[in-house]
Amino acid sequence: MDTHPFFVRRMSRQQLVVLDLVAGLCFAFLMFTMTVHATVLPPSMRIVLPLGLGLPLALRRVWPLPVFCLTLALAVYAVLGGVVGLAYLAPAYALYIVALSDRRGAAIPTSAIAVVSLITFLALTMAGTPRGDAPDWLVHLDQPLLGIAALGGAWTIGRAVHERRSYAARDAERLAAQAVTEERLRLARELHDVVTHSVGLIAVKAGVANHVMSTKPEEAHDALRVIETASRSALVEMRHLLGVLRSTEMPDRVPAPGPAGMQALVDQARLAGIEVEFELRFEEGDGGVRERETDAWGRLPEGVALSVYRIVQEALTNVVKHAAPTTCRVSVVADGKAVRIEVTDDGPGRRTLPSDGAGHGLIGMRERVMMYGGVYEAGSLPGRGFRVFVKLPYEEVS
Repeated sequence: MDTHPFFVRRMSRQQLVVLDLVAGLCFAFLMFTMTVHATVLPPSMRIVLPLGLGLPLALRRVWPLPVFCLTLALAVYAVLGGVVGLAYLAPAYALYIVALSDRRGAAIPTSAIAVVSLITFLALTMAGTPRGDAPDWLVHLDQPLLGIAALGGAWTIGRAVHERRSYAARDAERLAAQAVTEERLRLARELHDVVTHSVGLIAVKAGVANHVMSTKPEEAHDALRVIETASRSALVEMRHLLGVLRSTEMPDRVPAPGPAGMQALVDQARLAGIEVEFELRFEEGDGGVRERETDAWGRLPEGVALSVYRIVQEALTNVVKHAAPTTCRVSVVADGKAVRIEVTDDGPGRRTLPSDGAGHGLIGMRERVMMYGGVYEAGSLPGRGFRVFVKLPYEEVS
């Protein structure tokens, strides 16, 4: 089976010129069969006229406008001499390439030309051949009208192809720019979630170590140990992400962090002084709990599982940064149709952003939820505390 079909693969300019040469030779041969017995032409013109109409077509992609003008002049000469009316096909074939040019096409009313060409073609079709007693000008009127229809049709088709190619190119550029933007946002979310969680924990424990260094060296030592662990974890994730960006090959298919890895997030939050109550549950449709939740969570789509992990990670990061020390409750419940995530704390309800930078955590969570058409709520609770609620719909992977 041919894996490179001739009419599908993109042809080079040289190949297209060869095709035009073949078409020109065929047209010249056709014209020669019509002019060979034309007694109105001198013997030399019976050969020069077909060659002049056919051979220049091989150069229509090199010099489109000169080829069109030459073939049009010869076609007018042939028609006025009463030799052959099909001579207009040669300039029409050259005019198609002229119509593809940006330089001249925009200034010519293509829509009007298309309408005139269509009306002319329909008029010729319905009128038929004039009767023998018709005036001489009416008998020969069909030839210039045929030329108008042929040239107008070639111009219209050429401009239509040009507009279609321009639209396809603009659409491809738009899709490419959109893909780059979406990938940039995805990477920004991943970098933010990886860096902010670890750096936030480091900042909190560094502040603790700084305050108790002289009075409680053991507590300061514990804080430094947490800083070491968090920094190593951040470095591992950063190296993996940067390796994916720098590599031109497919990355290793390592499991993406999901609900099964959230216990480590909870443990890190507890190291920062947060009392975390963690609930991870998979419910049946009737409200019961599945016996083997590991298998149930494994059927969660990879993208949804990663989003669940990152949302919980960012919510705990916000608690560590803005409410520690405090009590926090994390609930992640799935039922086969949607995952409900709720993170609440009893710390200060107001979340203020630092004046020297923009906070993107809540924005990143909202963007992740919007990708799956879910529900996102974040706000202060009455009195004290803050609540983040997310509902992500999904379909189980069989």
